[in-house]
Amino acid sequence: QVQLVESGGGPVQPGESLRLPCTASGFAFIYYDMRWYRQAPGKEREFVALIGASGGLTNYADSVEGRFTISRDNAKNTVSLQMNNLKPEDTAVYYCSARFSAMVYWGQGTQVTVSS
Repeated sequence: QVQLVESGGGPVQPGESLRLPCTASGFAFIYYDMRWYRQAPGKEREFVALIGASGGLTNYADSVEGRFTISRDNAKNTVSLQMNNLKPEDTAVYYCSARFSAMVYWGQGTQVTVSS
């Protein structure tokens, strides 16, 4: 069955870094755009980053531009989000999502908490 499994979350202090991998299975990963979203307590889920199926296209939310980097390894069916210079406002559950035409899949999320 289709699975997207995020990992790598945890508590960090402001200014530190985290890398969130997301491993996909059960679908043709190489054809899917991959995205990261996040949802903070009491807020709506928001877009964080996008990478195209071939890896040649990336896009970021203004709030993370220059600090976060999305990448993918189509040989390993993984997409990763490298997060540098983390801020308290980055605290959220982070979700990876796969999209191809009308097909959309979601992972279960991983918690990132940035606090001193």
